[in-house]
Amino acid sequence: MVYVFLAEGFEEIEALTPVDILRRGKVDVKTVGIGGKTIVSSHGIPVTADITTDELSELDTAEAVILPGGMPGTLNLEKNETVINAVKYCYENNKLIGAICAAPSILGHLGILRGKRATAFPGFEKALEGADFRNDFVSHDGMIITARGMGVSVDFALELLSVLKGKETADNVKNSIQCKA
Repeated sequence: MVYVFLAEGFEEIEALTPVDILRRGKVDVKTVGIGGKTIVSSHGIPVTADITTDELSELDTAEAVILPGGMPGTLNLEKNETVINAVKYCYENNKLIGAICAAPSILGHLGILRGKRATAFPGFEKALEGADFRNDFVSHDGMIITARGMGVSVDFALELLSVLKGKETADNVKNSIQCKA
């Protein structure tokens, strides 16, 4: 199972594009609402999560966690113990971690990016403590994928899908959505 965490003030494109792309690739994905089922995005769009953090009981089913950016969404993600525990679980068990926009700062604060290639929204470079910062739109190092922001959400999602289901599946989904990138 892939868990995409939604906190008040999340960037909706950064959260829902990976959900859509991964589901097209036949990956089991659940959105996880922090503090309730209906979470309001940074642009005032209410989104109903599949489950809440209270309903997330077993992390051993996690294949990956995805952290969308947005403000104050990223700050709200970082304040949540369930999110932090899920990220630590994936890191310690060599499971995929995806973070986009401001959210890679959470990984930086946890020390997960030390010595790893990573990127983030411009201005968050210093928060990627110990990372080999890249100006790439999407950066992939081992089981960590980071991306710069909303404009590269499809590329980010396709990279996640490629790791989870293989390049052929990712290419098939890319072609089916008429993506030229």
